[in-house]
Parts: sequence; C-alpha cells; structure tokens
Amino acid sequence: MHLRLRHLLLPALLLSAASALAAEVAVEAGDGATERLVEALIMAKPGDTIAIGAGRFELKEGLSLQVDDVRVKGAGPDATVLSFAGQTGSGEGLLVTSNRVVLEDFAVEDPKGDGIKSKGSDQITFRNLRVVWTGGPKESNGAYGVYPVSSQHVLIDGVTVSGASDAGIYVGQSQDIVVSNSRAEYNVAGIEIENSARADVYRNVATHNAGGILVFDLPNLPVQGGHDIRVFDNDVVDNDTGNFAPKGNTVAMVPKGMGIMVMANRNVHVFGNRLSGNGTAHVLIAAYPNEYEDADYMFVPRGVYVHDNEYGAGGNAPDGEVGKIISDISGTPVPDIVWDGVTRIPEYFSWVRPENRVYVSEPKATFINLKMISQMLLPWGWWPDRDASGYAGSLPEPAPVKLPQDSGA
Repeated sequence: MHLRLRHLLLPALLLSAASALAAEVAVEAGDGATERLVEALIMAKPGDTIAIGAGRFELKEGLSLQVDDVRVKGAGPDATVLSFAGQTGSGEGLLVTSNRVVLEDFAVEDPKGDGIKSKGSDQITFRNLRVVWTGGPKESNGAYGVYPVSSQHVLIDGVTVSGASDAGIYVGQSQDIVVSNSRAEYNVAGIEIENSARADVYRNVATHNAGGILVFDLPNLPVQGGHDIRVFDNDVVDNDTGNFAPKGNTVAMVPKGMGIMVMANRNVHVFGNRLSGNGTAHVLIAAYPNEYEDADYMFVPRGVYVHDNEYGAGGNAPDGEVGKIISDISGTPVPDIVWDGVTRIPEYFSWVRPENRVYVSEPKATFINLKMISQMLLPWGWWPDRDASGYAGSLPEPAPVKLPQDSGA
C-alpha cells in the first residue's frame, strides 16, 4: 500500500476498530447493582454506553468516570435514581474527569457534597438530569447540583436542580458554555456563571431561589476575566427563598429576592427575559464588595447591556444588608434595574470608553444608579440618578456559542 494512502486510512481504521469494540453495558437494579455500576464505570472503554436501568440505586460512596468517549444513560430522571442518602464520604455523587462524555436521563438525590461534577473536561454534556436534596433547602446540603469546572465546550440542557446550598447549576472557570431548557428552584443561586468566558444562558426557569441567575467574577481564582455572556429568554420569577448558604461563602451575600445579578464581569448582555416577583431587585449590576488581594482582579463590571426585558411587580421586599443598602437610597419598591455605580478612579478614563460602559435600553422599566462610594471617592456625584436616558446606547452582541456536541435545542 502506498505510504501516503496508508497514513490517510489508518485513523479511519482505528476509529472503526474502536467502534467495533464499543459496547452497551447494562446495569439493572437489584442485588449487587451498586457494585456492578461501580465496575462498569471503572472498566468502561471509549465508545461504551453504560445503560443504567430503572430503579433506585442506594450508594454509599461517590462514583467517578475517567474514560473518554463514554455515555452514561438512565431510563429517565424520574425512573433511574442514584441515591446518596447513605453516602459515608463528603465528595461528589458523580465526578467526571474525562472528555467527550454524555450524562443523561437519570437522577442524583441527596449527595453529601456536589451532585454531578466535571473537572478538566472537554465536550461534557449534562442532559435531562435531575439533582435534588429531598429534605428541601438546608445549609447542610451539598454546594452545587450540576458543577462543571475548569472545563470547555459545556452543554447543560434539560436539567432540574433543587436544594443546593450554593448554586443549583454552576459553571466555573470554563469556556464555551450553553445552559438551556433547565429549571433551578429552591437553591441559594439558581444558575451561576463564574469566572468563565463565552456563555449562553437561555430558555431556563429560575424560581424560588434566593437569587435567580448570577454572572460573577471573583478574585483569587486560577482563571480570571470572565467575559462575553448572554442571558436571554429566561423566566426569572418569584425568587423568594431565604439564603441558606453556609456563613463565609461568597454566595451568602446574595439577598433573598434577587433576579439577575451581574458582578465584576465583562461584556454581559441581559435581554428578552421575563422577570417578576423578585422582592429585592429584578436586575442588579454591581462591583465586588469585599476586600481582596489579587493584582489581576478587576472588581467592577464593564460593558453591561440590559435591554428588551419584561418586568412585573418586584422590589417590594428588599432583603438583608444588600437590600437595605439599595432601598435606603432608592426607596421601596426598588427600581427594576439597579446599578451600584461603583467605578475606580485610576481606571476612570479607560472605563468610560464605549465598550466598558453600562447601557440600559428599557423604556418601560424603572432604573437607578446609586452612585456608591468606591475607595472613598464619589466618581459621579452625590445624588442617585433615576433617569435611564443617560445610559442609552448598545454594545455589539457576542456571537452565539457553538459547541461540537449537539445542543439539543
């Protein structure tokens, strides 16, 4: 065979051989089911499907998957239940550290730590899953329901999470993300995008959390500079659960009744959402409020564009320290859109460049710029600004996120 032709055919032959070796490994409920499931995950080969049957699987230890190109599929999130109520450790229910993995059609209940986590994964898909702490909102619940971190090409579609003591759906320090068609309820934060780049969050329901959808950048993390986030076509309603995060957690500062909150991130577009029943504020744009030591961190939001959302009643019950700070200045009800107005004088002339400004195009909504103090300076003056016309304009919208895996949209 000609050498060049052999080199062209070899990858196809290897792929064909791998496909031939791929198998569907069925794990049914019943005696020994836990051991069979653990073994199936450990012994999986690239291309395999681990088909978990209907039933309840009582697990005492967390599960892990370290093999690329594996699908873990149940019989449906109400039919296949992985219960960790008797878990002896405090780790995740399921941890994935491999690439091109699909997790779909099963439930995880009552993990001692996080529900389903991926770390360092490329092309990770969470689809039609349910993660729930059955005892309701409690500080002792695990922090995150679905938790990809340090991952890329992340798809979260058709997922339901309830009871997380930090965030139901959390994506951290990751790139190229889609969160769609999902429901987050009775968590501290419903959906959170943190220190991540290029994310689309759409067609989700965030309800009965302390805060609905958060887009944050935090200091002292290996990945800095979150940017290019689109939050659109979501229902962010009735976020009225008291904050039950453990004391000291960053998310513990989120007041009950927060709709969408953008903090210290860059180029964030919030549009086409439906917001109502959020007692503190529908939309808050804010600087990171705490002291920090991180020379690479920028604590103010830059390039935020809020437009064409629908607003119902809200702002009637501002909660906690944040709610009091806002309402002391704005009065009650709190306006639909609140910007704390914090800037840094050393970056002032950079901040007022068009790409770094805050833009609001909401002719039917109420607005306030609190013009709060930053570093003992008042960069904009003494009095709050309630006239959104001074913030007219727009930003070029980030391109839609495209993932190698099917979005299922």
